[in-house]
Amino acid sequence: QAIDFEAARQIEIIEDGGEIKQETRLFDSGRGETRPMRTKEDAHDYRYFPDPDLLPLRLEQSYVDRLKASLPELPEAKKQRFMETFGLSGYDASVLVAERETADYFETVAKGRDSKLAANWVMSELFGSLNRAEIAVSESPVSAPALGGLVDLIADGTISGRIAKDVFADMFKTGKPAAEIVEERGLKQVSDTGALEAAVVEVMDANPDRVTDYRGGNQKLVGWFMGQIMKASGGKANPKMVNQLLREKLDAGD
Repeated sequence: QAIDFEAARQIEIIEDGGEIKQETRLFDSGRGETRPMRTKEDAHDYRYFPDPDLLPLRLEQSYVDRLKASLPELPEAKKQRFMETFGLSGYDASVLVAERETADYFETVAKGRDSKLAANWVMSELFGSLNRAEIAVSESPVSAPALGGLVDLIADGTISGRIAKDVFADMFKTGKPAAEIVEERGLKQVSDTGALEAAVVEVMDANPDRVTDYRGGNQKLVGWFMGQIMKASGGKANPKMVNQLLREKLDAGD
């Protein structure tokens, strides 16, 4: 309110040909206006002068250089390195370097892996779980190497991205490694061509009308067929292979 009042007051003074006085003003909240308290004409009124009780401080350049060399990598430099080394966007890099522990965690997950996939998992699943649990990265039940192991299972096709979310939730709850959870729950992705082809044919045979609609020009039905096949497989079918086989069968026309 004080700023709004002062803006209008000073505009009026200038437009009338007046000058703005250098002064300290107070704001009267009852009247919604400012009033002068005291004028200050020169710099010394603001005590802009050397303090006679403070001795001059002179630091040797060699000492300054040693301090500079001992500094850790600072956030801006780390952000630039993340963008150049890992190919991250400016926004993602800024989020990941906001705290040193987060940056270290991400770098461990990303080392030798798909950095963008690693960034997505740290910023989505990990951050979301930490926020819900109201704990810091340093307290995460899923360590950086453990999350890296989960990313490896996604990258090599052992599990799908959808299944990986369920695995991560279990990891966060139990502290178990991803591979152990996948083995215990039988979550390995199905990539056997014969088994997937049979699943595709089964769904197509059960929905002849939709097959006809697709072949009549409704290409969007591919998504519906994909959903049915993934549902039937419990999410374990390799989606890339399913998509390829499905299109081949639908486009074959037999």
